Amino acid sequence: MSIEDDAVEVRTQGWRTLAALHGLIEAELERALQASARLSVVEYTVLDALGRQDGWHMRMQQLAHATALSASATTRLVNRLEERGLLTRVLCLDDRRGIYTELTAAGQDLLTDARPTHDATLERALSDARSVPELAPLVDALPGLLASAV
Repeated sequence: MSIEDDAVEVRTQGWRTLAALHGLIEAELERALQASARLSVVEYTVLDALGRQDGWHMRMQQLAHATALSASATTRLVNRLEERGLLTRVLCLDDRRGIYTELTAAGQDLLTDARPTHDATLERALSDARSVPELAPLVDALPGLLASAV
């Protein structure tokens, strides 16, 4: 095996490890959020992204980027959350083609109620992952990644 082949294998194994950690965390969050708040992980992510905005609104394309969804998947998700009364859409006054998505009061309340479950589940899932030898180095690296991003 050449050095280049070794580099590809290291990247591939790193990706598999990252995917395994993501899958473990997402499965735990999905179970906990469904049980406590009737929210999927991606629905929680939308509410959380909007809740972190000053004024609680974002353009649809910003929301798609924040949730790592396609534009059409974001539209379907926003439609579902709007039907539940958790979001509303508002036309942009500066650009009539632009549409903002905002949290409603009910959406903010649900986010506030769901956040402790999300945070505790995430902490527990990361702690559990730390006990898996293949995942522990990645879990331990997370705080450093966050610090360097700030």
